[in-house]
Amino acid sequence: MGSRVDTFVHGFQEGPASVRNAIRLIVVATIVTTVAGGVAVRIFDHKDFHTIGDAMWWALQTVTTVGYGDITPKTGVGRVIGSLVLLYSVAFLTILTAAITTSFIERARSERQGAAGHADPVIARLDDISERLNRLEQRLAPGDD
Repeated sequence: MGSRVDTFVHGFQEGPASVRNAIRLIVVATIVTTVAGGVAVRIFDHKDFHTIGDAMWWALQTVTTVGYGDITPKTGVGRVIGSLVLLYSVAFLTILTAAITTSFIERARSERQGAAGHADPVIARLDDISERLNRLEQRLAPGDD
């Protein structure tokens, strides 16, 4: 199992960015967090969560930040588990979204540069301006007359 996860993560990091890969990772992470949170809250707060179904329903609400409030942990341990599940899911999705966005931007930038066959036109223009300024400075420098 560990090898499959390592292969998946390596493929995601090294492979080309795609919406399909991003969706797969988000779905897998959400399922793992939901199941782990549901099982943990059922084990440690079984007074408030009478069935595994109730625990999974609560975990799904927490991971998705919906929080209907129909089932809530009332013990300290249950609330800590809820806090961890909520913080993990919000932080993970935020970081993952930023990473995916960055990879898409980098991919689009490299494709645009490859299609143009040269560097960014703004950079090329700045280089041209810099060269022209250097020539003007040389012409205006005292002592070369």
